[in-house]
Amino acid sequence: MDWKIEAGVISDTDELEQLYDDINDYLDANINYPYWKKGVYPTRKDAEDGIVKGTLFVLKISGKIAGSMLLNHIQYDAYAQAKWGVDAYGDEVMVLYRLVTHPDFMKQGVSSHLLDFAKKYALEKGCKTIRLDVTPRNIPAIALYEKHGYTYVDTVDLGLPYEHLKWFKLYELVL
Repeated sequence: MDWKIEAGVISDTDELEQLYDDINDYLDANINYPYWKKGVYPTRKDAEDGIVKGTLFVLKISGKIAGSMLLNHIQYDAYAQAKWGVDAYGDEVMVLYRLVTHPDFMKQGVSSHLLDFAKKYALEKGCKTIRLDVTPRNIPAIALYEKHGYTYVDTVDLGLPYEHLKWFKLYELVL
């Protein structure tokens, strides 16, 4: 199989929308650990925004999108409440969002490859750390992050307008 990670492009939008719909259908049929909802998050517009800003990355296997993630420097205000492992600000911090694997490619290392890429990319950009947030009930994601060396920092309220998405665990990988 040919694995390739690259910045998403506009021609990926339809496939990304399908990926988001497929993962939400899968979560609805199983356990919705991240509390994602089809048509609410993630959406086609989320994909388009990430592509336009150059922050969305896709992992393709033999030309098909098997996974995706967003990498940028935007931290929620609540991140400032945490005692991070390293003092880093602005462009010194890479923030990982919306790590997703298509259900057809689960348990094949897609998310691990994306996390390895994120680390390499952040180092190339001169970052000191990668930070992320995850719902406390998203046990599979937490296990994955910890397996890749991310450490728990704090639990904070991100201020989202959803009662079921009040608390998030913050994790960090010091580079």
